[in-house]
Amino acid sequence: MKLYDGGRAPNPRRTRIFLAEKGIKLPLEQVDLGAMQQRSKDYAAINPMKRVPALVLDDGTVIAESIAICRYFEALQPEPPLFGRGALEIARIEMWNRRLELHLLFPVSHVFRNSHPAMKEMEVPQVPAWAEANKPRIREFLNLLDAELKERPYVAGDTFSVADITGFIAIDFMKPAKLAVPDELGHIKRWHAGIAARPSASA
Repeated sequence: MKLYDGGRAPNPRRTRIFLAEKGIKLPLEQVDLGAMQQRSKDYAAINPMKRVPALVLDDGTVIAESIAICRYFEALQPEPPLFGRGALEIARIEMWNRRLELHLLFPVSHVFRNSHPAMKEMEVPQVPAWAEANKPRIREFLNLLDAELKERPYVAGDTFSVADITGFIAIDFMKPAKLAVPDELGHIKRWHAGIAARPSASA
């Protein structure tokens, strides 16, 4: 079994943090995104979508997409339950993980991909107006998230979950996108600092 990794890119990092929380160690093979290795013929044979991460099982089966990989390991090793226990908790975690993807991680990614000079070869064409259009959407969701975190320690409730991992890597990805959490959103800052203090955050 081998995990094709992509360094500090958000989705590979999301997978590594999840695995670290589970205490699972895998052989990693780095895919150099800066050198466009993900578009090479060899890597495209592994994942035709030319994205990272990708997990290759011992029988050659390939699982791509970070959440699919996380779900695979959740089924193999249910403890700790990062996708929740019981119908209600599982649904709440799924709801918040999806919200954080759609309304934070993806918009931050749109800003980064359409405004950062290093992305010119990957995002063709870059559309600076789309980057600008996403900025107020990010702020609107951050306001909502901050209000929610006033009521509980973690995004989906009283326990740490995959939704917290998604939110954490999204907030961290704001820095290279030249975005910042406003100072007045103290509940997000408190929550983020707590996740950053976890040993898995350095994975």
